[in-house]
Amino acid sequence: MMAADTAHAAPAASENIKELSRLFALQKEAYAVAPFMSYDERIANLDRLIRLTEANEETFIKAISEDFGNRARQETLIAEIVVTVSGARHAKRHLKKWMRPRGVPTPMHMLPGRSRLEPQPLGVIGIISPWNYPLQLALAPAAAALAAGNRVLIKPSELTPRLSEALRTAIAAEFEESVCAVVTGGVETGQAFTETPFDHLLFTGSTAIGRRVAEAAAKNLTPVTLELGGKSPAIIDESADIDAAARSIAYGKMMNAGQTCVAPDYVLVPREKLDATADAIAGAARKMFPTIDTTSDYTSIISDRHFARLKSLVDEARDKGAKIVEVGSSNALYPQRKMPLTMVIDPPAELGLMNEEIFGPILPILPAQSAADAIEHINRGDRPLALYWYGEDSAARDKVLQNTVSGGVTVNDVLWHVAQENLPFGGVGKSGIGAYHGEAGFNTFSHLKPVFYQSRFAAGGILHPPYTEKTANVLSILRKFI
Repeated sequence: MMAADTAHAAPAASENIKELSRLFALQKEAYAVAPFMSYDERIANLDRLIRLTEANEETFIKAISEDFGNRARQETLIAEIVVTVSGARHAKRHLKKWMRPRGVPTPMHMLPGRSRLEPQPLGVIGIISPWNYPLQLALAPAAAALAAGNRVLIKPSELTPRLSEALRTAIAAEFEESVCAVVTGGVETGQAFTETPFDHLLFTGSTAIGRRVAEAAAKNLTPVTLELGGKSPAIIDESADIDAAARSIAYGKMMNAGQTCVAPDYVLVPREKLDATADAIAGAARKMFPTIDTTSDYTSIISDRHFARLKSLVDEARDKGAKIVEVGSSNALYPQRKMPLTMVIDPPAELGLMNEEIFGPILPILPAQSAADAIEHINRGDRPLALYWYGEDSAARDKVLQNTVSGGVTVNDVLWHVAQENLPFGGVGKSGIGAYHGEAGFNTFSHLKPVFYQSRFAAGGILHPPYTEKTANVLSILRKFI
Protein backbone atom coordinates (compact mmCIF):
# COMPACT_ATOMS: atom_id res chain seq x y z
CA MET A 1 0.00 0.00 0.00
CA MET A 2 1.13 3.54 -0.69
CA ALA A 3 0.90 6.58 1.52
CA ALA A 4 -1.47 9.41 0.59
CA ASP A 5 0.04 11.52 -2.19
CA THR A 6 -1.25 14.92 -1.11
CA ALA A 7 -2.45 16.79 1.93
CA HIS A 8 -5.89 16.91 0.33
CA ALA A 9 -6.29 13.18 1.09
CA ALA A 10 -6.31 13.75 4.85
CA PRO A 11 -9.82 15.24 5.26
CA ALA A 12 -11.32 12.56 2.99
CA ALA A 13 -9.56 9.83 4.96
CA SER A 14 -10.78 11.36 8.20
CA GLU A 15 -14.38 11.33 6.95
CA ASN A 16 -14.08 7.73 5.74
CA ILE A 17 -12.71 6.63 9.11
CA LYS A 18 -15.56 8.40 10.90
CA GLU A 19 -17.99 6.57 8.61
CA LEU A 20 -16.29 3.28 9.42
CA SER A 21 -16.66 3.93 13.15
CA ARG A 22 -20.31 4.91 12.75
CA LEU A 23 -21.24 1.84 10.72
CA PHE A 24 -19.33 -0.54 12.96
CA ALA A 25 -21.02 0.85 16.08
CA LEU A 26 -24.41 0.62 14.34
CA GLN A 27 -23.88 -3.01 13.39
CA LYS A 28 -22.55 -3.97 16.82
CA GLU A 29 -25.62 -2.46 18.44
CA ALA A 30 -27.92 -4.23 15.98
CA TYR A 31 -26.22 -7.53 16.77
CA ALA A 32 -26.55 -6.91 20.51
CA VAL A 33 -30.30 -6.35 20.08
CA ALA A 34 -30.85 -9.32 17.73
CA PRO A 35 -27.88 -11.71 17.91
CA PHE A 36 -29.52 -14.60 16.06
CA MET A 37 -30.99 -14.01 12.61
CA SER A 38 -33.73 -16.43 11.64
CA TYR A 39 -33.60 -18.69 8.61
CA ASP A 40 -36.05 -16.44 6.77
CA GLU A 41 -33.97 -13.33 7.49
CA ARG A 42 -30.84 -15.00 6.18
CA ILE A 43 -32.58 -16.17 3.02
CA ALA A 44 -33.88 -12.65 2.47
CA ASN A 45 -30.35 -11.26 2.80
CA LEU A 46 -28.99 -13.78 0.30
CA ASP A 47 -31.81 -12.83 -2.07
CA ARG A 48 -30.83 -9.18 -1.70
CA LEU A 49 -27.22 -9.99 -2.57
CA ILE A 50 -28.26 -11.99 -5.64
CA ARG A 51 -30.68 -9.27 -6.73
CA LEU A 52 -28.16 -6.44 -6.45
CA THR A 53 -25.54 -8.45 -8.34
CA GLU A 54 -27.85 -9.25 -11.24
CA ALA A 55 -29.60 -5.87 -11.33
CA ASN A 56 -26.27 -4.02 -11.48
CA GLU A 57 -24.52 -6.47 -13.77
CA GLU A 58 -23.83 -4.03 -16.60
CA THR A 59 -22.86 -1.25 -14.18
CA PHE A 60 -20.35 -3.54 -12.47
CA ILE A 61 -18.91 -4.81 -15.76
CA LYS A 62 -18.43 -1.28 -17.08
CA ALA A 63 -16.92 0.00 -13.81
CA ILE A 64 -14.43 -2.87 -13.59
CA SER A 65 -13.36 -2.46 -17.21
CA GLU A 66 -12.81 1.27 -16.71
CA ASP A 67 -10.86 0.67 -13.50
CA PHE A 68 -8.53 -1.73 -15.30
CA GLY A 69 -8.30 0.21 -18.53
CA ASN A 70 -9.91 -2.76 -20.25
CA ARG A 71 -11.31 -6.07 -19.18
CA ALA A 72 -13.40 -8.39 -21.33
CA ARG A 73 -17.07 -8.44 -20.44
CA GLN A 74 -17.01 -12.24 -20.59
CA GLU A 75 -14.20 -12.48 -18.03
CA THR A 76 -16.15 -10.36 -15.56
CA LEU A 77 -19.30 -12.39 -16.18
CA ILE A 78 -17.48 -15.70 -15.63
CA ALA A 79 -15.18 -14.79 -12.75
CA GLU A 80 -17.27 -12.21 -10.90
CA ILE A 81 -21.00 -12.28 -11.64
CA VAL A 82 -21.61 -16.00 -12.21
CA VAL A 83 -19.33 -17.15 -9.38
CA THR A 84 -20.91 -14.72 -6.90
CA VAL A 85 -24.51 -15.61 -7.74
CA SER A 86 -23.71 -19.32 -7.85
CA GLY A 87 -22.20 -19.19 -4.36
CA ALA A 88 -25.17 -17.32 -2.90
CA ARG A 89 -27.65 -19.73 -4.49
CA HIS A 90 -25.66 -22.69 -3.18
CA ALA A 91 -25.90 -21.21 0.32
CA LYS A 92 -29.66 -20.78 -0.05
CA ARG A 93 -30.12 -24.41 -1.09
CA HIS A 94 -28.15 -25.78 1.85
CA LEU A 95 -28.77 -23.20 4.56
CA LYS A 96 -31.47 -25.10 6.44
CA LYS A 97 -29.14 -28.07 6.84
CA TRP A 98 -26.15 -25.91 7.81
CA MET A 99 -28.15 -24.12 10.52
CA ARG A 100 -29.33 -27.30 12.23
CA PRO A 101 -27.70 -28.29 15.52
CA ARG A 102 -25.27 -31.12 14.83
CA GLY A 103 -25.44 -34.11 17.10
CA VAL A 104 -22.11 -35.56 18.19
CA PRO A 105 -21.44 -38.79 20.10
CA THR A 106 -21.71 -38.66 23.87
CA PRO A 107 -19.33 -40.87 25.90
CA MET A 108 -20.94 -43.83 27.62
CA HIS A 109 -20.13 -42.49 31.08
CA MET A 110 -21.99 -39.22 30.25
CA LEU A 111 -25.20 -40.93 29.11
CA PRO A 112 -28.13 -40.44 29.02
CA GLY A 113 -27.08 -36.83 28.37
CA ARG A 114 -26.82 -35.46 24.79
CA SER A 115 -24.07 -33.47 23.05
CA ARG A 116 -24.54 -31.07 20.15
CA LEU A 117 -22.78 -28.36 18.15
CA GLU A 118 -25.08 -25.38 17.67
CA PRO A 119 -24.02 -22.87 14.94
CA GLN A 120 -24.18 -19.29 16.19
CA PRO A 121 -23.45 -16.02 14.31
CA LEU A 122 -20.17 -14.40 15.35
CA GLY A 123 -21.43 -10.82 15.09
CA VAL A 124 -19.90 -8.22 12.76
CA ILE A 125 -17.65 -9.49 9.97
CA GLY A 126 -15.08 -7.28 8.24
CA ILE A 127 -14.12 -8.04 4.63
CA ILE A 128 -11.14 -6.41 2.90
CA SER A 129 -11.40 -7.19 -0.80
CA PRO A 130 -8.65 -6.78 -3.44
CA TRP A 131 -8.56 -5.13 -6.84
CA ASN A 132 -8.04 -8.15 -9.09
CA TYR A 133 -11.56 -9.58 -8.72
CA PRO A 134 -13.12 -6.67 -6.85
CA LEU A 135 -16.75 -7.79 -7.00
CA GLN A 136 -16.48 -11.53 -6.44
CA LEU A 137 -13.93 -11.28 -3.63
CA ALA A 138 -16.16 -8.79 -1.81
CA LEU A 139 -19.53 -10.47 -2.27
CA ALA A 140 -18.63 -14.19 -2.13
CA PRO A 141 -17.35 -13.97 1.48
CA ALA A 142 -20.21 -11.58 2.26
CA ALA A 143 -22.67 -14.26 1.13
CA ALA A 144 -21.06 -16.78 3.48
CA ALA A 145 -21.12 -14.32 6.37
CA LEU A 146 -24.76 -13.38 5.75
CA ALA A 147 -25.75 -17.04 5.48
CA ALA A 148 -24.19 -17.55 8.91
CA GLY A 149 -26.42 -14.75 10.26
CA ASN A 150 -23.80 -12.03 10.64
CA ARG A 151 -23.65 -8.35 9.82
CA VAL A 152 -21.04 -7.32 7.26
CA LEU A 153 -18.77 -4.36 6.55
CA ILE A 154 -16.80 -4.37 3.28
CA LYS A 155 -13.68 -2.33 2.49
CA PRO A 156 -12.94 -2.59 -1.27
CA SER A 157 -9.65 -1.68 -2.90
CA GLU A 158 -8.76 1.93 -3.66
CA LEU A 159 -7.31 0.72 -6.99
CA THR A 160 -10.83 0.06 -8.32
CA PRO A 161 -12.64 3.27 -7.30
CA ARG A 162 -15.45 3.04 -9.87
CA LEU A 163 -16.39 -0.49 -8.85
CA SER A 164 -16.04 0.40 -5.17
CA GLU A 165 -18.50 3.28 -5.50
CA ALA A 166 -20.90 1.22 -7.63
CA LEU A 167 -20.81 -1.55 -5.01
CA ARG A 168 -21.36 0.91 -2.17
CA THR A 169 -24.40 2.37 -3.95
CA ALA A 170 -25.87 -1.01 -4.87
CA ILE A 171 -25.54 -2.43 -1.36
CA ALA A 172 -26.99 0.73 0.19
CA ALA A 173 -30.06 0.38 -2.07
CA GLU A 174 -30.74 -3.22 -0.97
CA PHE A 175 -29.54 -3.52 2.64
CA GLU A 176 -30.10 -1.70 5.87
CA GLU A 177 -26.79 -0.28 7.05
CA SER A 178 -27.12 -2.33 10.20
CA VAL A 179 -26.91 -5.52 8.11
CA CYS A 180 -24.45 -4.86 5.26
CA ALA A 181 -22.54 -1.77 4.15
CA VAL A 182 -19.44 -0.61 2.27
CA VAL A 183 -16.71 1.74 3.48
CA THR A 184 -14.54 3.26 0.76
CA GLY A 185 -11.19 4.96 1.10
CA GLY A 186 -7.45 4.57 0.75
CA VAL A 187 -4.57 3.40 2.87
CA GLU A 188 -5.55 5.25 6.05
CA THR A 189 -9.07 3.84 5.92
CA GLY A 190 -7.72 0.37 5.24
CA GLN A 191 -5.41 0.62 8.25
CA ALA A 192 -8.27 1.76 10.46
CA PHE A 193 -10.37 -1.11 9.14
CA THR A 194 -7.76 -3.69 10.19
CA GLU A 195 -7.61 -2.12 13.66
CA THR A 196 -11.38 -2.28 14.16
CA PRO A 197 -12.39 -5.00 16.66
CA PHE A 198 -14.48 -7.12 14.30
CA ASP A 199 -15.71 -10.52 15.39
CA HIS A 200 -13.91 -11.95 12.37
CA LEU A 201 -11.83 -10.32 9.62
CA LEU A 202 -11.32 -11.74 6.14
CA PHE A 203 -8.54 -10.29 3.98
CA THR A 204 -7.70 -11.18 0.40
CA GLY A 205 -4.41 -9.86 -0.97
CA SER A 206 -0.67 -10.25 -0.91
CA THR A 207 1.28 -12.17 1.70
CA ALA A 208 3.20 -9.03 2.71
CA ILE A 209 0.05 -7.00 3.40
CA GLY A 210 -1.63 -10.05 4.93
CA ARG A 211 1.10 -10.19 7.55
CA ARG A 212 0.41 -6.55 8.48
CA VAL A 213 -3.34 -7.21 8.61
CA ALA A 214 -2.77 -10.15 10.97
CA GLU A 215 -0.55 -8.02 13.23
CA ALA A 216 -3.16 -5.26 13.42
CA ALA A 217 -6.00 -7.71 14.06
CA ALA A 218 -3.99 -9.46 16.78
CA LYS A 219 -4.11 -6.32 18.92
CA ASN A 220 -7.84 -6.95 19.34
CA LEU A 221 -7.50 -10.75 19.25
CA THR A 222 -9.66 -10.60 16.13
CA PRO A 223 -9.67 -13.98 14.37
CA VAL A 224 -8.66 -13.75 10.73
CA THR A 225 -9.07 -15.58 7.47
CA LEU A 226 -6.22 -14.60 5.15
CA GLU A 227 -6.53 -15.45 1.46
CA LEU A 228 -3.05 -14.70 0.17
CA GLY A 229 -1.03 -16.01 -2.76
CA GLY A 230 2.37 -17.34 -3.63
CA LYS A 231 4.09 -19.11 -6.49
CA SER A 232 1.60 -21.72 -7.70
CA PRO A 233 3.31 -24.35 -9.88
CA ALA A 234 2.04 -26.23 -12.91
CA ILE A 235 3.71 -29.64 -13.30
CA ILE A 236 3.69 -31.33 -16.70
CA ASP A 237 4.39 -35.02 -16.16
CA GLU A 238 6.10 -37.33 -18.66
CA SER A 239 2.67 -38.88 -19.26
CA ALA A 240 0.95 -35.59 -20.12
CA ASP A 241 -0.55 -34.49 -23.41
CA ILE A 242 1.63 -31.42 -24.02
CA ASP A 243 -0.82 -29.65 -26.31
CA ALA A 244 -3.77 -30.08 -23.91
CA ALA A 245 -1.68 -28.95 -20.95
CA ALA A 246 -0.41 -25.95 -22.92
CA ARG A 247 -3.93 -24.79 -23.80
CA SER A 248 -4.98 -25.02 -20.18
CA ILE A 249 -1.90 -23.24 -18.82
CA ALA A 250 -2.11 -20.47 -21.42
CA TYR A 251 -5.75 -19.86 -20.49
CA GLY A 252 -5.06 -19.87 -16.74
CA LYS A 253 -2.09 -17.54 -17.11
CA MET A 254 -3.70 -15.06 -19.51
CA MET A 255 -7.12 -14.81 -17.87
CA ASN A 256 -7.25 -11.36 -16.30
CA ALA A 257 -3.71 -10.92 -17.71
CA GLY A 258 -2.36 -13.22 -15.01
CA GLN A 259 -3.67 -11.00 -12.22
CA THR A 260 -5.19 -13.98 -10.41
CA CYS A 261 -4.03 -15.35 -7.06
CA VAL A 262 -4.36 -18.94 -8.31
CA ALA A 263 -2.86 -18.36 -11.76
CA PRO A 264 -0.03 -20.77 -12.64
CA ASP A 265 3.08 -18.86 -11.59
CA TYR A 266 5.61 -21.14 -13.29
CA VAL A 267 5.77 -24.44 -15.17
CA LEU A 268 7.90 -27.50 -14.39
CA VAL A 269 8.39 -29.80 -17.40
CA PRO A 270 10.76 -32.66 -18.34
CA ARG A 271 13.95 -31.11 -19.74
CA GLU A 272 13.67 -32.82 -23.11
CA LYS A 273 10.19 -31.31 -23.55
CA LEU A 274 11.14 -27.76 -22.56
CA ASP A 275 11.14 -26.23 -26.03
CA ALA A 276 8.10 -28.20 -27.19
CA THR A 277 6.14 -26.99 -24.15
CA ALA A 278 7.08 -23.36 -24.75
CA ASP A 279 6.09 -23.66 -28.42
CA ALA A 280 2.76 -25.27 -27.51
CA ILE A 281 1.93 -22.60 -24.93
CA ALA A 282 2.84 -19.88 -27.43
CA GLY A 283 0.62 -21.44 -30.07
CA ALA A 284 -2.30 -21.76 -27.67
CA ALA A 285 -1.90 -18.14 -26.54
CA ARG A 286 -1.86 -16.86 -30.14
CA LYS A 287 -5.09 -18.70 -30.90
CA MET A 288 -6.84 -17.18 -27.89
CA PHE A 289 -5.43 -13.66 -28.24
CA PRO A 290 -4.11 -13.11 -31.81
CA THR A 291 -4.13 -9.30 -31.45
CA ILE A 292 -3.42 -8.33 -27.88
CA ASP A 293 -3.12 -4.63 -28.64
CA THR A 294 -6.52 -4.32 -30.34
CA THR A 295 -8.73 -7.03 -28.88
CA SER A 296 -11.11 -6.23 -26.05
CA ASP A 297 -10.79 -9.86 -24.91
CA TYR A 298 -7.47 -9.22 -23.19
CA THR A 299 -7.26 -7.41 -19.86
CA SER A 300 -5.01 -4.47 -19.06
CA ILE A 301 -2.63 -4.38 -16.11
CA ILE A 302 -4.42 -2.58 -13.28
CA SER A 303 -2.09 0.42 -12.81
CA ASP A 304 1.09 2.09 -14.01
CA ARG A 305 2.88 0.99 -10.83
CA HIS A 306 2.00 -2.67 -11.30
CA PHE A 307 2.86 -2.45 -14.99
CA ALA A 308 6.28 -0.96 -14.20
CA ARG A 309 6.92 -3.74 -11.66
CA LEU A 310 6.19 -6.42 -14.26
CA LYS A 311 8.34 -4.72 -16.89
CA SER A 312 11.23 -4.53 -14.43
CA LEU A 313 11.00 -8.29 -13.82
CA VAL A 314 11.30 -8.94 -17.57
CA ASP A 315 14.08 -6.38 -17.96
CA GLU A 316 16.08 -8.02 -15.17
CA ALA A 317 15.68 -11.45 -16.79
CA ARG A 318 16.78 -10.04 -20.16
CA ASP A 319 19.80 -8.33 -18.59
CA LYS A 320 20.83 -11.64 -17.00
CA GLY A 321 20.77 -13.35 -20.38
CA ALA A 322 17.60 -15.41 -19.93
CA LYS A 323 15.80 -16.62 -23.07
CA ILE A 324 12.58 -14.61 -23.41
CA VAL A 325 9.68 -15.35 -25.75
CA GLU A 326 6.97 -12.68 -26.12
CA VAL A 327 3.67 -13.96 -27.48
CA GLY A 328 1.61 -11.23 -29.04
CA SER A 329 2.05 -7.62 -30.04
CA SER A 330 3.72 -5.20 -27.67
CA ASN A 331 2.25 -2.16 -29.44
CA ALA A 332 -0.21 -1.58 -26.60
CA LEU A 333 2.29 -1.46 -23.74
CA TYR A 334 1.48 2.23 -23.29
CA PRO A 335 -0.97 3.70 -22.54
CA GLN A 336 -3.25 0.63 -22.62
CA ARG A 337 -0.96 -1.34 -20.25
CA LYS A 338 -1.54 -4.56 -22.19
CA MET A 339 1.41 -6.85 -21.64
CA PRO A 340 1.85 -9.85 -23.96
CA LEU A 341 2.40 -13.30 -22.52
CA THR A 342 6.12 -13.33 -21.79
CA MET A 343 7.74 -16.73 -21.32
CA VAL A 344 11.12 -16.89 -19.63
CA ILE A 345 12.84 -20.17 -20.42
CA ASP A 346 14.98 -21.81 -17.71
CA PRO A 347 15.64 -18.56 -15.80
CA PRO A 348 18.37 -18.25 -13.14
CA ALA A 349 17.10 -18.93 -9.63
CA GLU A 350 18.20 -15.51 -8.31
CA LEU A 351 15.85 -13.52 -10.57
CA GLY A 352 13.04 -11.53 -8.97
CA LEU A 353 10.44 -13.40 -11.01
CA MET A 354 11.62 -16.63 -9.39
CA ASN A 355 11.39 -15.26 -5.85
CA GLU A 356 8.13 -13.28 -5.74
CA GLU A 357 4.59 -13.88 -6.86
CA ILE A 358 4.46 -12.59 -10.43
CA PHE A 359 0.77 -11.62 -10.65
CA GLY A 360 0.92 -10.85 -14.35
CA PRO A 361 1.40 -12.51 -17.76
CA ILE A 362 5.03 -13.57 -17.23
CA LEU A 363 5.56 -17.34 -17.25
CA PRO A 364 8.86 -18.96 -16.26
CA ILE A 365 9.24 -22.47 -17.74
CA LEU A 366 11.71 -24.64 -15.84
CA PRO A 367 13.22 -28.03 -16.63
CA ALA A 368 12.75 -30.84 -14.13
CA GLN A 369 15.00 -33.89 -14.30
CA SER A 370 12.29 -36.09 -12.75
CA ALA A 371 9.06 -36.03 -10.78
CA ALA A 372 11.18 -36.14 -7.62
CA ASP A 373 13.09 -33.09 -8.86
CA ALA A 374 9.81 -31.21 -9.41
CA ILE A 375 8.61 -32.10 -5.92
CA GLU A 376 11.92 -31.00 -4.40
CA HIS A 377 11.76 -27.67 -6.23
CA ILE A 378 8.24 -26.95 -4.94
CA ASN A 379 9.09 -27.94 -1.40
CA ARG A 380 12.11 -25.63 -1.29
CA GLY A 381 9.75 -22.66 -1.49
CA ASP A 382 6.78 -21.48 0.52
CA ARG A 383 3.62 -23.53 0.31
CA PRO A 384 1.60 -22.33 -2.71
CA LEU A 385 -2.05 -21.38 -2.86
CA ALA A 386 -2.66 -23.72 -5.81
CA LEU A 387 -0.94 -26.56 -7.61
CA TYR A 388 -1.69 -27.92 -11.08
CA TRP A 389 -0.67 -31.36 -12.31
CA TYR A 390 -0.97 -32.66 -15.87
CA GLY A 391 -0.62 -36.29 -16.90
CA GLU A 392 -2.19 -39.75 -17.09
CA ASP A 393 0.09 -41.64 -14.70
CA SER A 394 -1.98 -41.96 -11.54
CA ALA A 395 0.97 -43.20 -9.45
CA ALA A 396 3.04 -40.15 -10.44
CA ARG A 397 0.07 -37.90 -9.72
CA ASP A 398 -0.50 -39.36 -6.29
CA LYS A 399 3.19 -39.06 -5.45
CA VAL A 400 3.05 -35.31 -6.14
CA LEU A 401 -0.20 -34.86 -4.20
CA GLN A 402 1.13 -36.79 -1.20
CA ASN A 403 4.54 -35.11 -1.09
CA THR A 404 3.60 -31.47 -1.61
CA VAL A 405 1.39 -29.16 0.45
CA SER A 406 -0.74 -26.51 -1.26
CA GLY A 407 -3.99 -24.69 -0.64
CA GLY A 408 -5.79 -26.58 -3.41
CA VAL A 409 -5.20 -28.64 -6.53
CA THR A 410 -6.68 -29.03 -9.99
CA VAL A 411 -5.58 -32.09 -11.99
CA ASN A 412 -5.36 -31.75 -15.78
CA ASP A 413 -6.67 -28.20 -15.79
CA VAL A 414 -6.33 -24.86 -13.99
CA LEU A 415 -8.39 -22.74 -11.60
CA TRP A 416 -11.50 -24.93 -11.43
CA HIS A 417 -11.09 -26.20 -7.87
CA VAL A 418 -11.72 -22.59 -6.77
CA ALA A 419 -15.07 -22.40 -8.57
CA GLN A 420 -16.69 -25.27 -6.63
CA GLU A 421 -18.69 -24.43 -3.55
CA ASN A 422 -18.26 -27.92 -2.09
CA LEU A 423 -14.48 -27.47 -2.02
CA PRO A 424 -13.11 -25.08 0.63
CA PHE A 425 -10.96 -22.30 -0.79
CA GLY A 426 -7.93 -21.22 1.19
CA GLY A 427 -4.19 -21.34 1.52
CA VAL A 428 -1.70 -22.99 3.79
CA GLY A 429 1.39 -21.54 5.42
CA LYS A 430 2.32 -18.24 3.79
CA SER A 431 -0.39 -18.64 1.15
CA GLY A 432 -3.16 -18.19 3.70
CA ILE A 433 -4.96 -19.00 6.91
CA GLY A 434 -8.44 -20.49 6.99
CA ALA A 435 -10.91 -21.13 4.18
CA TYR A 436 -14.38 -20.34 2.93
CA HIS A 437 -16.83 -21.26 0.10
CA GLY A 438 -19.91 -23.36 0.71
CA GLU A 439 -20.31 -24.98 4.11
CA ALA A 440 -16.69 -24.16 4.94
CA GLY A 441 -17.60 -20.46 4.64
CA PHE A 442 -20.67 -20.89 6.84
CA ASN A 443 -18.50 -22.59 9.47
CA THR A 444 -15.77 -19.94 9.22
CA PHE A 445 -18.25 -17.19 10.07
CA SER A 446 -20.07 -19.19 12.77
CA HIS A 447 -19.23 -20.25 16.28
CA LEU A 448 -19.98 -23.97 16.46
CA LYS A 449 -20.98 -23.77 20.07
CA PRO A 450 -20.62 -27.05 21.99
CA VAL A 451 -23.64 -27.74 24.20
CA PHE A 452 -24.15 -30.65 26.59
CA TYR A 453 -27.72 -31.40 27.65
CA GLN A 454 -27.69 -33.20 30.96
CA SER A 455 -30.43 -35.75 31.57
CA ARG A 456 -32.64 -35.57 34.62
CA PHE A 457 -31.75 -39.23 35.13
CA ALA A 458 -28.04 -38.45 35.38
CA ALA A 459 -26.19 -39.86 38.33
CA GLY A 460 -23.36 -37.35 38.36
CA GLY A 461 -24.25 -36.34 41.88
CA ILE A 462 -22.62 -39.46 43.23
CA LEU A 463 -19.25 -37.83 42.46
CA HIS A 464 -19.96 -34.77 44.57
CA PRO A 465 -18.16 -34.34 47.89
CA PRO A 466 -17.87 -35.38 50.60
CA TYR A 467 -15.67 -38.06 49.01
CA THR A 468 -16.03 -41.54 50.42
CA GLU A 469 -15.08 -45.08 49.61
CA LYS A 470 -18.17 -45.19 47.43
CA THR A 471 -16.74 -42.31 45.36
CA ALA A 472 -13.52 -44.27 44.86
CA ASN A 473 -15.46 -47.36 43.74
CA VAL A 474 -17.53 -45.34 41.22
CA LEU A 475 -14.38 -43.68 39.82
CA SER A 476 -12.75 -47.10 39.44
CA ILE A 477 -15.71 -48.33 37.40
CA LEU A 478 -15.87 -45.14 35.30
CA ARG A 479 -12.20 -45.32 34.36
CA LYS A 480 -12.83 -48.67 32.69
CA PHE A 481 -15.18 -46.94 30.20
CA ILE A 482 -13.07 -43.86 29.46
